[in-house]
Amino acid sequence: MRMYQVDAFTDRLFSGNPAAVLVLEDWLPDDLMLAITQENNLAETAFVKARSDGEWDLRWFAPAHEVDFCGHATLATAHVLLSKNEKAPLVFHTRVGELRVSKEVRGYKLDIPCLSPEALDALPGEIADIFELPPARIFRNFENLFVDLGSADAVRRFVPDLIAIARLGPVGLVVTGQESEGSKAQFVSRYFAPGAGIPEDPVTGSIHATLVPYWAGRLGRNCLLAYQASMRGGWLDCELSGDRVFLVGNAVTFMEATISLPER
Repeated sequence: MRMYQVDAFTDRLFSGNPAAVLVLEDWLPDDLMLAITQENNLAETAFVKARSDGEWDLRWFAPAHEVDFCGHATLATAHVLLSKNEKAPLVFHTRVGELRVSKEVRGYKLDIPCLSPEALDALPGEIADIFELPPARIFRNFENLFVDLGSADAVRRFVPDLIAIARLGPVGLVVTGQESEGSKAQFVSRYFAPGAGIPEDPVTGSIHATLVPYWAGRLGRNCLLAYQASMRGGWLDCELSGDRVFLVGNAVTFMEATISLPER
């Protein structure tokens, strides 16, 4: 079986966020898809299958379990399919509804749902003591907690207590902050999901479904440039449009391989 490994949200190898992609004729058993993901030891492996209507069914697995939403693996999947001369735009049917990817001069344009931030009054007890200073704001969506640390410098300095964050289970933690005036980006973020087998994700499309409406409201602008300040790093051109968020980024193929599967 053919498998591809793609660096997403980057235009050069060894940066952005790597994802594996398998194009299937039919679904594999869930335990086998999870085993492939664990063997890859990447944040996500995407499994995509063509539908009779010309659209696609898409599922994502992290090393610990199947996930509800993954942006960078969607971008990686679109890159593989469009490289195989499939027609754009691509429509993916997923657990979070329809996601669309089109090709632009600047790269790939990912159309995802806007997940509005839900304000919280206090941090969960599991992570109440892991921050150097009290957060400026706390909010969440259906799968992650978000903490505004007040500045991009605080985000870059943040040292995560992964043991404490793992006690949140499948819920991930996003730290974010406004970039200083005159900087290229308007805001930065980092993402930790050790409970899902992802200590720190390099570049995460899905968290921007909530970060973009949050920062659009804070900064009074719908078009934003975001930077995810991980070791590999990645840039995302972001736009809020009604109940949708658009992310533009590039992708490059690192590997095309033949994998072996056990006889069943």
